Amino acid sequence: MSSLPRPERRAHSLAELTPLLRELADLKRLRAAHLPRSVACDLFERGWLALAAGVPTLDVARVITAEAVVAARLGAIDAAVLRAAGLEEGVLIGILGRSFDEVSSALAPSLAGALRSALGQTLDRVERAPRFLDLLARQPRAGATKRGQPRLVLDPLENHAEHSVMVAVSGVLVSAEYGADPAEVFLAGMSHHLHNALLPDAGFAGEELLGRDLVALCEASRRQALIELPPSLAGSVERLLLEVLKAETPTARAFHAADVIDRVLQQAWHARAASFTLEHAMNEMDIVHAGPIQSFHREVLSSIGLWP
Repeated sequence: MSSLPRPERRAHSLAELTPLLRELADLKRLRAAHLPRSVACDLFERGWLALAAGVPTLDVARVITAEAVVAARLGAIDAAVLRAAGLEEGVLIGILGRSFDEVSSALAPSLAGALRSALGQTLDRVERAPRFLDLLARQPRAGATKRGQPRLVLDPLENHAEHSVMVAVSGVLVSAEYGADPAEVFLAGMSHHLHNALLPDAGFAGEELLGRDLVALCEASRRQALIELPPSLAGSVERLLLEVLKAETPTARAFHAADVIDRVLQQAWHARAASFTLEHAMNEMDIVHAGPIQSFHREVLSSIGLWP
């Protein structure tokens, strides 16, 4: 596999990417019968299984990010599902490519080309999954907390696997904005909540209450996850997590940009869900979509007062 390029920074590229990042964040809420959890959780697990198997981070970042972009529109219909249905490889790649092209216009051509060439590729997997994968997929995020105020609980809660993979994928897409190495940003995103496999998330308010003990608790919990990884990979993770404690390097800045965007997009989704109206579904989303029986559908709904 070829490496991910570092395309030249373009004016306003981060703002142009935001609609795609918003769609990617919804992978936390997409599910399918063959997946035990969300599409985002599945991407997180497959990414880590490949990393633990020794697949180069560049290759993992490229494949997982490409699959996430495709899933923005196809959801859980991925290469494995299409192969199981018996589609020929050329037809399969064509379907994945159409979904990729529909949402990737904001990407720099060099990055889009590198990601698109990864469509349909498979990654090696370690046979024994690290225990932290399941723990992070079951560990909920704290949501919005502020010292001295009650917790703001918004359901459904995302989990740490979903947030981590979205930061990793978003980090690859925004890396050009900061001149960062996409692979390093990806690995930082995938690993920045390893400590939460064992340490429940109390939010910023809880972290303030933990005070000087917070660092020791996080380090002890993170070590339990790192011992499950190959030493070279664990060393890379430790180096990157130390680097992103501040936002002084290109990698750290791209990581923190992806992190804060995903955190706020999660809250934006709750706001959007709370303001949902039937008129939006009917008039803007065409829930009664065009087709040979659309007029009959409208007639039925009109007769019972559900068509405007």
